Amino acid sequence: MNKTDPGKGKFTTITQCVSGGILMGLANLVPGISGGTMLVASGIFPRFVESLAEASTFKFRRESIIVLCLVVFSAVVSIFLLAGTIKGLVVEHRWIMFSLFIGLTLGGLPVVWNMAKPAETSLWLGALGGFLPMTALAWAQANSTSAGAASEGVFILFLAGLAGASAMILPGVSGGYLLLILGVYVPILGAIDSIKEAIAQGSWETAIAPGLNICLPVGLGVLLGVVVVSNLLKTMLARYEKPTLGVLLGFLAGAVFGLWPFKQGVKPVVGEVFKGQAMTPELIQELDPGKYPTQFFAPDLLQVCAAVGLAVGGFALTCLIARIGNKNPSEG
Repeated sequence: MNKTDPGKGKFTTITQCVSGGILMGLANLVPGISGGTMLVASGIFPRFVESLAEASTFKFRRESIIVLCLVVFSAVVSIFLLAGTIKGLVVEHRWIMFSLFIGLTLGGLPVVWNMAKPAETSLWLGALGGFLPMTALAWAQANSTSAGAASEGVFILFLAGLAGASAMILPGVSGGYLLLILGVYVPILGAIDSIKEAIAQGSWETAIAPGLNICLPVGLGVLLGVVVVSNLLKTMLARYEKPTLGVLLGFLAGAVFGLWPFKQGVKPVVGEVFKGQAMTPELIQELDPGKYPTQFFAPDLLQVCAAVGLAVGGFALTCLIARIGNKNPSEG
């Protein structure tokens, strides 16, 4: 006779929720890894989506609320604890981190492909429709004279929140990458880290500015995205599965063009016009290194080999996580 221990089942679900939330938080910090993929890997993805759908339509069941609270709380804690570390690595070791991000991003392709196959014409048309705008966006970013800080408007931050919310639902889509391509990745990480440091020092006044100017519009975008965008994407997948998954494939394939690793931040010089201001020693001193303008550089052979190795390692890591998720039961 096959008996299931109810207590063990609850413990397993709680463990999956907490581990999935932590992994999802890390995924949102690292461009290339999908929060949805992390939830798949933890085995809690179906329950999370079901709970999210119920809550967004004002159906509040105790089990659903517990799942959402555990996942979201764990994700928020991991984001607050590690945002500063990830930001520092991206700013100080850009080519290393971007090489890893390329592999992590490409690792999402098999995840979406397994959802999409067998291929049909509508799939390839959708892929083309996703690939072209993503490469155009990457080209525009590459020809920008700044690191993207000029795009820190309220609308862009709100849009970033929408993007992050959609990435929570769809395995293979990286919210961190979408933030990076929108030019708000480093500013958001910096704002989160500033708030964490201000709270740790008991300086609540210092936490207000980054909270209102950056985190609030992003948070509103996430809230609207969870309620509207996620349900819209679910409907599109239900009614137009092949072309929708094709668009996701195109997004992922085109994403790597925006992650060219051999770029570096360059400190402005006195007299240089940056973001509409002539740089003075005082302005340069106050400028966050994460907001320095970037320029391409010629890598040496060792850097090229290391970049390829990091990309391969990132690809293998994402594939491994997805493989682990496929081995887990869909119901905790």
